[in-house]
Amino acid sequence: MAGKAEVGISFKRMGHQHAMKARDVMNSAVVAVRPDMSIDDIAKTLREHRISAVPVINEAGSPLGMVSEGDLIGRDETDREARLDWWLTLLAEGEALNPEFLASIHAPERRARDVMTGPVVTVGEETEIDEIARLLTAHRIKRVPVLRGGRIVGIVSRADLVRALAEGKM
Repeated sequence: MAGKAEVGISFKRMGHQHAMKARDVMNSAVVAVRPDMSIDDIAKTLREHRISAVPVINEAGSPLGMVSEGDLIGRDETDREARLDWWLTLLAEGEALNPEFLASIHAPERRARDVMTGPVVTVGEETEIDEIARLLTAHRIKRVPVLRGGRIVGIVSRADLVRALAEGKM
């Protein structure tokens, strides 16, 4: 199989007078979380709603970050823990460390704010989907929140763009 190649798709098709906009393809049933939600609860939310990421929002409904399945797994957690173990062993000077102390260091209660990715790339409802596709590619992301007045009103994912293309809407 050949390596990844960038493929440009124009979503403006003959017969369509107006370019499609975010509002035409977005999913408006947005599931969001607050910055203080535990990662265990975020994982349950993702599973229950069968989604792979959620926006983290403030009290006003404005996006602060995104938490994806990859953020929950903690891509670099093993390396971080190995460095911590080495450093703690050095400080202990050969003495056994208290298991409760080690547990408190190795299992902090992480929250959405601790694992979220930000800043969030967002679009407006009137953003053309050609531009959304460009943003997804340029930022190497899978979805963008759609804002109205600074609040999230929808999300457009790669799957939404593919679905619109497959349904002949573009």
